[in-house]
Order: sequence, then structure tokens, then C-alpha cells
Amino acid sequence: MEQRRVGRTGLTVSSLGLGTMTWGRDTDEHEAADQLTAFVDAGGTLLDTAASYGGGAAEELLGALLGDRVDREDVVLCSKAGVRRRPGGPGVDASRGNLLDTLDATLARLNTDHLDLWLVQAPDPVTPLEETVSALAHAVRTGRTRYVGLSNHPAWATAQAATLLAAERTGLAAVECEYSLLERGIEREVVPAADALGFGVLAWSPLGRGVLTGKYRRSVPADSRAASPHLRGFVEPYLTERAHGVVEAVATAAEGLDRSTLEVALAWVRDAAPVASAVVGARTAAQLRGALKAVDLDLPPAIRAALDDVTAPMLGYPERR
Repeated sequence: MEQRRVGRTGLTVSSLGLGTMTWGRDTDEHEAADQLTAFVDAGGTLLDTAASYGGGAAEELLGALLGDRVDREDVVLCSKAGVRRRPGGPGVDASRGNLLDTLDATLARLNTDHLDLWLVQAPDPVTPLEETVSALAHAVRTGRTRYVGLSNHPAWATAQAATLLAAERTGLAAVECEYSLLERGIEREVVPAADALGFGVLAWSPLGRGVLTGKYRRSVPADSRAASPHLRGFVEPYLTERAHGVVEAVATAAEGLDRSTLEVALAWVRDAAPVASAVVGARTAAQLRGALKAVDLDLPPAIRAALDDVTAPMLGYPERR
């Protein structure tokens, strides 16, 4: 698997990352171990998790496997903080205290003394960005993480954070955003900001929350996320007529290449500039192995151009005049 630099930093990650959102909940320890083994055997290095995944269960499970199935120094550990459990449900809290407390708990669960990349998971409308950034810079200075970044933040906030971090002598290494043939919104401003400021992009849900695998072309499988009580709402926004048209276009391209719909959709994201890694979250090892088949697929320019045209995001003032 190709190893890539994250933006203009020295951090190197595999072109496909392993997501762990379902670990400890829908993915048990045996499936997780099989996933990790298959991923590392394929040359994968980037392991993506978050303190909020399963209330910490995903990190705990990953930590138990590190040292057993894979050496810590052979992988790139990325985790996220800033989503906190509250009586009324999870809420965003990117305050300095919560971020640093969460980071310490993350390190304990992962059985490591540092992360390679630490991200703020979502924008906090209450906490000043200066406070959030101060926690990121402190984490780097104290050695608890090597690099920092943001996830799911708009371009203006990302650019502001990059400026604030530069003043702290700490760079903004990466942003992690949803990006797929069904969601290309980051191309409006986040991608140009990445080009200008030098941070890398990690793409989460490159398969359109599973819809671009083609599994929903005819119906909703009983064992799918769309049939799951706690993940149904995550998938439903892409079970639309527009999404169906995109899936059919990808399926047509896949048939012409004698590859799967999943492989074509994943290869498109993986090789879109400036993506450093496309993070794949599979529930089972079999699903992950299907995604890993895309490693050797280079989309012909004509097919990439056709998919670009079918799925191009709406651009207008002020992005385009």
C-alpha cells in the first residue's frame, strides 16, 4: 500500500486508513483482530479512532490489540476528542480541560504514551477557538501527541486555527472530513485551504456511509447499517434518488473495469487531491478485505472525469465568479 505525506508535514500514513467507529459495539474483539491483521498485512499503517466511539470501547479494544497483533511503532495512531457524554446525550465540548482530560484517558485506553495525530472532532460554538488551539499546542509540547488537527470544521475555522497554531510554533497537520462521490462539499473551501496552508486531508466515510458499496441498490439488507437502530439515521440521508443515480453511475464504471462498485468509489476518493488517506470503517473483516482490493486500482482518466462530472458540487459566489 502506498505511503503518503500528510500535507507538507513529515507525518506519513497509508493511502487507506482503518476506521474503528463500530469496534466494541457492532465489531467484537475477534472481528477487530482479524481486521487489524488484514489491514497491516496489506501495508496499512493509519489507525483512526475517537474517544467517543462506543464511549471509549473502540480505543480500549484497539489498545488491547496493540502489542499483540501489531507493534505500536509500526502504526500511526490517530484519535479524536471534543465530544462529551452529557445527561441529555452527547454534546460538543472543545474546552481546554475537557480536551486534555480526554487525551489522557485516550492514552490510557490505547496503552501508549503518545498519539501520532490528535484531532478536535467537531466545532464547539461556545468555546473560543483560541482556547481549543491552546490545548492542541500544549499536547504537542508535552509529548502526548506528535501532530494535531481538526475534524469536521469549516474552512474559515481551520484557517484561523492554522494561524493560531503557527503563533504557538505548532503546525496544523491535518483535517479529517467526510468526502465521497456523494459528499464533495469540502472541495468548495476546505481543499483550497489545504493547498494554500499545507495541511493534509483525511477522508472519512469515502464510501458514502456504505451506500457506494451498492448494497442498497435494490433494498435495505437486514444486517446493514441502514437497518441498525443506532446507525439508521447515519445512512438515511444518502438513500435518495440523487444518491441512487450516483451509485448507478459508479456501478456502470465498475462493470466496464471488471471491478466492484466499492473499489471504484474508494479509488476515486483515495486519489483525489489533496487526500492523504481514505479511512474505511468496516463492520467485519470480510468487508474490509473487499475494500483492500482497491489498493491496486488506478482509475482511467476518462472514468474519473465522468464521475467528476456526474457528482460535481454546486459552486457559486464567492467560490466561483
